[in-house]
Amino acid sequence: MDEIQKKLLKEVAELDALPVGAYNIRSNGKSAARNTTADIDIVTKTDKPGIDIIVKPGTKHQSVHIPVIISESGLKESVYNDFYIGEDCDVTIVAGCGISNCGGEDSRHDGIHSFFVKKGSHVRYIEKHYGEGTGSGKRLMNPTTVVELEEGASMDMETSQIGGINDTYRVTRATLKENSALTIHDKILTDGDQHAKAEMTVAMNGNGGTTDLISRGVAKGNSVQEVMIGIDGNAACHGHAECDSIIMDHGVIVATPQLKATNVDAELIHEAAIGKIAGDQLNKLMTMGLSEQEAEEMIIRGFLQ
Repeated sequence: MDEIQKKLLKEVAELDALPVGAYNIRSNGKSAARNTTADIDIVTKTDKPGIDIIVKPGTKHQSVHIPVIISESGLKESVYNDFYIGEDCDVTIVAGCGISNCGGEDSRHDGIHSFFVKKGSHVRYIEKHYGEGTGSGKRLMNPTTVVELEEGASMDMETSQIGGINDTYRVTRATLKENSALTIHDKILTDGDQHAKAEMTVAMNGNGGTTDLISRGVAKGNSVQEVMIGIDGNAACHGHAECDSIIMDHGVIVATPQLKATNVDAELIHEAAIGKIAGDQLNKLMTMGLSEQEAEEMIIRGFLQ
């Protein structure tokens, strides 16, 4: 890998070298490195671009890294990755995509990830998106995440767009069965003329299910963010959704809650707030020697953590 590719890998997966455990690193439309373990297999799909990640039942305290990096201007791809998590597992999956575009053509990555999590298993999923480059070509990302949690399964998702993406359409759809649990913390930073649209929908179909969906966004410059969070309570369940956003300059943020209950014992809550950075926060940091810009950047970093 060249220095640009190494930097992208560091940004989206915090990797300075090949990770321990199972991994598949995709670079400019091809698999650049792969490793499997006794408990985790990675198989190339034969019918379309992508891989199957198969975690054997009982696998505990292991990780899978599947980052994607693009440094070729004009490259456009759709990749389908399916995760099959056996019963009684506890694994961490690190994904993410970085695009560096220094040319005049648009570069785009559409990643479709589907998770099938068996009974009693827990998955921690981390996905970061990042863009950079001096060219006039755009950096486009459209991630789709589909989650199916069986009885007693749980998943914690930490997803973020940390800057440099011109346009994105982020879709997350989940189905929960009895006593399963899903937590999503989604963070988006936009600037300039960037546009981000995010949709999260969860169908809670089993008694005892819980979900906690938290969206945080910062819109700077002339950027636009649209966020929709929907929860369907179809059983005796508990669902919580929260949209919390900071608007700066001439940014625009649209937050839309959608709650639907078809069961008398479904408890659904939504909270939403959009506002600017508080003046007292800025003043306090500036009295400590920070410039106004430095103070704003520190507040934003803390907000998006």
